[in-house]
Amino acid sequence: MELVVFDLDGTLLNGASRISPYTRETLQLLSRGGIAFTVATGRNLHSAQEIIRGHGFGLPHIYTNGVLVWDPRAEALSLASFLTVPEAGHVIRAADRADLTPFVHSMDRSQRHSIFHPPVRHRAEEKLLNAFRSRTATPVYPLAEMPTNARITNINMLGEPAAVDQVRRDIRDEAHLVAYTGMAMENSELKWIDIHHSDASKGNAVTALSEILGVTRTLCFGDNDNDLSMFAIADECYAPENASAEIRTAATAVIGHHDHDGVARFLRQRFGL
Repeated sequence: MELVVFDLDGTLLNGASRISPYTRETLQLLSRGGIAFTVATGRNLHSAQEIIRGHGFGLPHIYTNGVLVWDPRAEALSLASFLTVPEAGHVIRAADRADLTPFVHSMDRSQRHSIFHPPVRHRAEEKLLNAFRSRTATPVYPLAEMPTNARITNINMLGEPAAVDQVRRDIRDEAHLVAYTGMAMENSELKWIDIHHSDASKGNAVTALSEILGVTRTLCFGDNDNDLSMFAIADECYAPENASAEIRTAATAVIGHHDHDGVARFLRQRFGL
């Protein structure tokens, strides 16, 4: 069995963070051809499902950079790696020292996603908070209301590059944390950082999923450093033209730009669709 694994933002999705009509048709052709595919994204379960629902993603999905593996058929988690409250506290204190607002994401045992945060400090953070609030399936609460037994999936922040880099440096002494950073899509002068448990990675999740499904070959597509772990275990790995330099170097080959259906066009050629 061959499994195709897609990152979403900057890879399968276009510049509007949507599946284009051409890519939608390509996914339908993959399904008709019996070619297995799934998603491995930094997005959480709810925000990703808003995009991929109805596009044939029937196999388990990988969310929050490998923190969660969700089986849509059973509507249940098959794998999860959560942060402990002390680990989260370490990140929150680092954010405070850098004058950033941490957004703490959690999932309860009914698989409901919630976000907790202290008072926002900057205008860009206020915009991010409003974006979170606009997602009706994801309630937002003050950090003081977070349960002591919260199942924390990840913590993210947005801010000036120097402040984000300071947080990344400050959490290096915690062995069970891993951080990814990148340029903010909302503002090229800002950076984002996403932090979760070190046991979680796209590579580990793809490996576990491959064992469950009996996969013999994997083809992975990604554009940023959070995709390196699955590139390392893939039989073939492809980076769109817009990918970071590190990812392009690690890739089997560089394909077309994400805003020009690069992944879909490659797949049609690769599988003769």
